[in-house]
Amino acid sequence: MALVTGIRFKKAGKVYHFDPNELALGPGDCVVVETTRGVEMGKVVAPTAELPDVQVVKPLKKVVRKAGHEDLEQLARNREKEGDAFRIAQQKISSHNLPMKLIGVEYSFDGSKIVFYFTAEGRIDFRELVKDLANVFRTRIELRQIGVRDEAKLIGGLGSCGRELCCAAWLADFTSVSIRMAKDQNLSLNPTKISGICGRLMCCLKYENDTYEQEKVGFPESGSRVNTPDGEGRVSGINIFKKTINVELKESKLVREYPVSAVNVRGKE
Repeated sequence: MALVTGIRFKKAGKVYHFDPNELALGPGDCVVVETTRGVEMGKVVAPTAELPDVQVVKPLKKVVRKAGHEDLEQLARNREKEGDAFRIAQQKISSHNLPMKLIGVEYSFDGSKIVFYFTAEGRIDFRELVKDLANVFRTRIELRQIGVRDEAKLIGGLGSCGRELCCAAWLADFTSVSIRMAKDQNLSLNPTKISGICGRLMCCLKYENDTYEQEKVGFPESGSRVNTPDGEGRVSGINIFKKTINVELKESKLVREYPVSAVNVRGKE
């Protein structure tokens, strides 16, 4: 077993495990830690607890200290400098005539590195841009190309539901989403209705899909032939919330709704 504390560095970022270093830490505490990227400040999101060794990536790095007033001031200064760095980088990109879109800038806590996030259609030769930026900021420069889903996560915004984007609010990892999930949930296959602001299928199709799969157990498939109190028919749709099935009757061609318990499956056409 390993004694660990869960720390997150971004609002909806991944949770990383650190050795609490005998410090009394609780959710919401800001801490300074040593990471593979250098010294960083994060926030405790999971209280100190013992986890099986198989769930922990070792070697564990230790929490250096709880963040003090000076640390918080340093973080605020970094945020101010990120705005200036963004404007300068945009000017440099324009002067080099590079087909790339700058999305965000991130200073490491100790100022030893600046990461510039951008999107582009293909590979970009930004070697001269890196040299220019290094001459301006006199520190390590990293340009990191990200995808459209990461862009939405970084910038944030509102989804079609009217709420903050899941990826920007709480969703730490992106998972694969397929059009089959939209079909299983009886959603319109109109791309504008099932895509997020990133242009990809909405992430909520994935984390709601398990519920739909569980609730559909016991329902006949669309197109199945069934016997109803009004005669034979074909399943044209289901409603897992009402526990009902829409059936197109063979004789009258009318579509009627029946409780799933009121029909018997004959086969599939």
